[in-house]
Amino acid sequence: MKNGRYLFTSESVTEGHPDKMCDQISDAILDAALKDDPNSRVAIEALTKTGFVVVAGELTTRTYIDVQKVVRDTIRDIGYDNPDYGFDCEGCGVLSAISEQSPDISQGVTTGKGLHKEQGAGDQGIMFGYATNETPEYMPLPIILAHKLTKKLSVVRKSNKLKYLRPDGKSQVTVEYHNGTPKRVDTVVIATQHSANVGHRRLEKDIIKHVIKPVCGKWIDKRTKFHINATGAFIVGGPVADAGVTGRKIIVDTYGGHGSHGGGAFSGKDPSKVDRSASYIARYAAKNVVAAGLADKCEVQLAYAIGVAQPVSVLIHTFGTNRIPEDEISKLVVKHFPLKPVEIISYLRLKRPIYRKTAAYGHFGRNDPDFTWEKVDKVGILRKEAADHLEKPEFNGKKVPLNGY
Repeated sequence: MKNGRYLFTSESVTEGHPDKMCDQISDAILDAALKDDPNSRVAIEALTKTGFVVVAGELTTRTYIDVQKVVRDTIRDIGYDNPDYGFDCEGCGVLSAISEQSPDISQGVTTGKGLHKEQGAGDQGIMFGYATNETPEYMPLPIILAHKLTKKLSVVRKSNKLKYLRPDGKSQVTVEYHNGTPKRVDTVVIATQHSANVGHRRLEKDIIKHVIKPVCGKWIDKRTKFHINATGAFIVGGPVADAGVTGRKIIVDTYGGHGSHGGGAFSGKDPSKVDRSASYIARYAAKNVVAAGLADKCEVQLAYAIGVAQPVSVLIHTFGTNRIPEDEISKLVVKHFPLKPVEIISYLRLKRPIYRKTAAYGHFGRNDPDFTWEKVDKVGILRKEAADHLEKPEFNGKKVPLNGY
């Protein structure tokens, strides 16, 4: 944990950002497959640019999916429903290039089929989960505020409070920390697409009043700086202005730059892919460790080999905030959290069609019962088994919160 005063910045993007459109299209197709066939194997990517969407990847399922309809419905829900925006759900072309999952991969993630008889990981890779007690969501403050700002942009647009807004947009929040604790918001950046008939001065005033202050109010002060559409205009947006691709907003999807990231994207992947399922269980473990008071910050790294069920490594890093030894935390995580792919999928109930809503405004820190990886139901057992350490007056010079969180 860094000492002294420092600034940390995170960003978010709206559901109408081209990359986020592609994430939602990929996960909407995944949901359509899981709805009727929970054992579907899905790895779908999307690309969008002016006037078209390309959907490509691998899909093995027993159900029929009307890809054209799923894509167009998703784009409509996002808000691209008017040709005047330069891109719309009815007028765009939809191209599909989808084949079945490779049998070589399939046998490794099907029980009893591969070299190892247990269902193994769908690929090799490293995954991270992170949690911090600096917010009620156990998330870093910069990314939580950034997501709330982009969500608020969507709310005021869809409710017609600010009728001139369009679907594309971004936020960025810089938080001032003192010795690892957030103290104030230093800078807020908003870029939001809008119609041509609104002036910059009015837009700036409206965004500060209806978006920034309701979200960031208690964190802003007289020194906080605002940059609203800093180029002066954002009329041309969406796929017309910028190509979109699935999986390009992985830091937006996770912790905003706090902690580490294994590099794998989530959207469009069924839960046999540990890029997704292991990242969810790592977040679940990290969050429960922090909620139990074993550390103020916790990062969990998991690593897998394709076709092998057991992770090849489990690493706990608490940034010097641990109240019991890190190796003891690691033992508790291995003991109390499912880490094999088939166990993760079953425990978190990941074969449900819940994924499109994960694809905008972050996969973590969300108060939604479908986000099973956000539960803190392991706090009691973790505190009970760590009691010998937690009952000591201090560990590494840190006061111990004996009453829990």
